[in-house]
Amino acid sequence: MHRVVSRRTSAILRTGAVRHRNSAVPLSSSNPFHQSADEGNTKKKWYSVLATGSSNATIKPFNLRDVPVMGCRLESTSAAPDASGPPAEKYEYQAEVSRLMDLIVNSLYSNKDVFLRELISNASDALDKLRFLSVTEPDLLKDAFDLDIRIQTDKDNGIITITDTGIGMTRQELIDCLGTIAQSGTAKFLKALKESKDAGAESNLIGQFGVGFYSAFLVSERVEVSTKSPKSDKQYVWESEANSSSYTIREETDPSKLIPRGTRLTLYLKRDDKGFAHPERIQKLVQNYSLFVSFPIYTWQEKGYTKEVEVDEDPAEAKKDDQDEKTEKKKKTKTVVEKYWDWELTNETQPIWLRNPKEVSTEEYNEFYKKTFNEYLEPLASSHFTTEGEVEFRSVLYVPSIAPTGKDDIINPKTKNIRLYVKRVFISDDFDGELFPRYLSFIKGVVDSNDLPLNVSREILQESRIVRIMRKRLVRKAFDMILGITMSENRDDYARFWENFGKHLKLGCIEDRENHKRIAPLLRFFSSQSEEDTISLDEYVENMKPDQKDIYYIAADSVTSAKNAPFLEKLVEKDVEVLFLVDPIDEVAIQNLKSYKEKNFVDISKEDLDLGDKNEEKDKEIKQEFGQTCEWIKKRLGDKVASVQISNRLSTSPCVLASGKFGWSANMERLMKAQTVGDTSSLEFMRTRRVFEINPDHPIIKTLNAACKSSPNDDEALRAVDLLYDAALVSSGFTPESPAQLGGKIYEMMGTALSGRWGTTAQQVNPPSHVPETFEAEVVESAEAGGQKL
Repeated sequence: MHRVVSRRTSAILRTGAVRHRNSAVPLSSSNPFHQSADEGNTKKKWYSVLATGSSNATIKPFNLRDVPVMGCRLESTSAAPDASGPPAEKYEYQAEVSRLMDLIVNSLYSNKDVFLRELISNASDALDKLRFLSVTEPDLLKDAFDLDIRIQTDKDNGIITITDTGIGMTRQELIDCLGTIAQSGTAKFLKALKESKDAGAESNLIGQFGVGFYSAFLVSERVEVSTKSPKSDKQYVWESEANSSSYTIREETDPSKLIPRGTRLTLYLKRDDKGFAHPERIQKLVQNYSLFVSFPIYTWQEKGYTKEVEVDEDPAEAKKDDQDEKTEKKKKTKTVVEKYWDWELTNETQPIWLRNPKEVSTEEYNEFYKKTFNEYLEPLASSHFTTEGEVEFRSVLYVPSIAPTGKDDIINPKTKNIRLYVKRVFISDDFDGELFPRYLSFIKGVVDSNDLPLNVSREILQESRIVRIMRKRLVRKAFDMILGITMSENRDDYARFWENFGKHLKLGCIEDRENHKRIAPLLRFFSSQSEEDTISLDEYVENMKPDQKDIYYIAADSVTSAKNAPFLEKLVEKDVEVLFLVDPIDEVAIQNLKSYKEKNFVDISKEDLDLGDKNEEKDKEIKQEFGQTCEWIKKRLGDKVASVQISNRLSTSPCVLASGKFGWSANMERLMKAQTVGDTSSLEFMRTRRVFEINPDHPIIKTLNAACKSSPNDDEALRAVDLLYDAALVSSGFTPESPAQLGGKIYEMMGTALSGRWGTTAQQVNPPSHVPETFEAEVVESAEAGGQKL
């Protein structure tokens, strides 16, 4: 059942056609049009384009070069006016046509394919106007009751004929609508409708710009419009050429070319555009742009059926069969394909978004999704809704079950995932973020709006207030749909969604501050208490300690690296959960999110970490004990660190290297170094502030504290400080400036630690030529006492 009223009409190019009988015409017949045998009968007759031989008509030789297909008993509508008829009158366009036509043909329409969309929309408008007017004037339908659009092509001669059984046009309407560029008959009709008592009636007329008809000149060198209005007894022919500044209107007097009502539009294509006259291409354009037009659209297509035919017997085999009299003879046959031409309904799909959602099953939604977007897997979720009020539109949205191959949609927003329709006529699927932000580019669906303002080409969306309102509502519905997946009884559904599209939502934290409250509940992360399965921020908040004020996190390249980081030691002891940000985009996303449910996000790898357990008296005693050591270590490390402090986050490690509060973390520094076009100057600036934190309870720090007080200038003690710093670099996630030099220090320390064991001496393992032997023994004892981790 076809519903979907259609589209525009600058002049409402209405083309007629009447109740066509869909009987097939054999391919061998060169003329699908039939002419009455009674040539003397002056009564108008209308025959099916495909009338069979059962009618009392004789077939007249047909040449598509001269006859614009469609209708019956048609000859050449492009031929010169009949000498016996009234002469054609010539009119000048009521505009600066030479410049305006060039603008329309070459500027307003960037894609030639849209010419058929525009003309079909005009035909649909003519049919819709007739249907509306016939409610109060039933006699308008008496000549031809069927309301349809038929398209026939002649690929050899490059001719396309579009016929509708719509309202048609009178002589004056031809002058007003086609002779005045940018004057829309549909717009005038709507204006009159609003001023009448029927202003409340719903209308789905499309064209209101008045230039759609002239898109025919994108591909045509000559255009003919033969039209018959039920309000007039005469049929008129409008004709013009692409580069002409004038047009002609004449009365149609040839009985074979008369139509009962409507408009027949004949396009004589340019040499370079004759490829549009292929039936397959016309069918494809109709299915792409006008699939949901409310009136049936028929295209003239070649078809075929198989049958068995006898074949001539080979003489040699026939002679052999004669010799064998006992052999029963069988007639030999072969299968052949008999071809013929017939009308084929092209827009048989009904728009699913116009139906009541309660009447549409899940299977129908899934089937529409697969067919529209060429998918083979069912979607994870769908949403069918209608928005009314300030802006009205209908939409069906889907969440795919898997990300596209390559997963490059997050970079390339031109996904063609949203198909925009205006009154069921396809406009575009190339938006670059007009209706959806980049991070939601994976959402697929259709949007049908009656209010969307388009430019005259109907191809480019304008940044308008209506578009912004639509965008907000579509984004809100998309989040509601994703939130529905999180509430699914099957937890694996959202796990699959997060695996495929989690990065998109994290990108939303960066790009869309307005929707942080909608994005945050959808985020998932690993944690120190959930290393196998991701958790939501809501689950984290529920697990927080009563006195915990912040949400703690650490960024690393893997879960293993995160859970072994020294920054977690005191938090793990206190059973405080820490989020693991292991995706490169995670840290930036969380930094943009800043807080969740009034809980701030805190990076535990940054300086000045407050765990809420400060003891001022104890801290004062420790600073007095280790204050001199901190200054000694800072003097040795120099500009490598901004300061040396007593740590409150360590329990088993001797030291850690914390990042500056407003600088990059170790993970971010690693990522920035990996950037192909990274700025080395900003890298130096952001990584300058590092804080060296020591654990006063660790044996190594206690030993160095003793060395600081007794022998602050001892070379071995100073070398131990250097090695301690390098070890802190690695354990804290930073990259050593000279990995080879660090390896040499470790080897040297290993040699010292292993000297004297298993029957070897220190000199056999690694002789330290520049260090006094007596002091070496002291260092060994100190290292063995508390340096088991080195």
